[in-house]
Amino acid sequence: MRTYLDCIPCFFKQALKAARLAGANEDTQKRILDNLAAEIPNFPLSSSPPEMGGIVYRLVREITGEEDPFKEVKDEYNKIALNSYPDLKNKVIHSGDRLLAAIRLAIAGNVIDLGVDNPFDLEKEIEDVFKKDFAIFDYQEFKEALKSTKQILYLADNAGEVVFDRILIEELNKEVTYVVRDKPVINDALIEDAKFCGIDKMAKIISNGSDVPGTVLSLCSRDFLDLYEKAKLIISKGQGNFEGLAGSDNAPIFFLFKVKCPVIGNDVGCNDGDIVLKYNCK
Repeated sequence: MRTYLDCIPCFFKQALKAARLAGANEDTQKRILDNLAAEIPNFPLSSSPPEMGGIVYRLVREITGEEDPFKEVKDEYNKIALNSYPDLKNKVIHSGDRLLAAIRLAIAGNVIDLGVDNPFDLEKEIEDVFKKDFAIFDYQEFKEALKSTKQILYLADNAGEVVFDRILIEELNKEVTYVVRDKPVINDALIEDAKFCGIDKMAKIISNGSDVPGTVLSLCSRDFLDLYEKAKLIISKGQGNFEGLAGSDNAPIFFLFKVKCPVIGNDVGCNDGDIVLKYNCK
């Protein structure tokens, strides 16, 4: 997905939020915004938003010296989500379609996104996601793809959300490689988050070698790309991964996310708040 002009003010909001979380004083916050402003003229709109996101959060790290401004918030949501695991599991067990229920919960967990300027109520989100119709619902294609492969590449999004991914992975009954970011960026999941949430009990965990808030293939490691290029089924969670991978030629990707931004809504043909299970090859 390309970057739109409406993305640019969002980059500045993200930079300011991260700078404040890092404990930067007003002068340092201004310096970060000034440096970001200097980057904007050189950033082509043909590039994806996560690429600029990487620049934003590198600036914050370099100028404040704070490696992971969102660490405390990530830890908090990991614990909240993990405490919810028994109830989430129960919802799946008592549903008419366990796989679909797990998909809905995985999307509900996608609301734990500190890169967007939307407040959220996690309990309400879980309740609402079972009432909503999908704006894009390529479920039949997903079930067919699931039948024809033994291995799945699962691209993670946020900390906390990892527990909701775990619920889905348990229903897939496949060999799963779970892919997280290589370095801290927003509240995106790292290897430590995935392990804390128990993913290592049912999947192999790797990083994609990148520190941008999405999957941008040109910035990923060769080890990850080898797996990506061979994968017969890829589950891509969240907006950042969609922004980086949307339109990837013939890649067998199923995008799972909640639309939390009108720009992405316009790009995918949905409304803000819609839930999506979209097959890339359709």
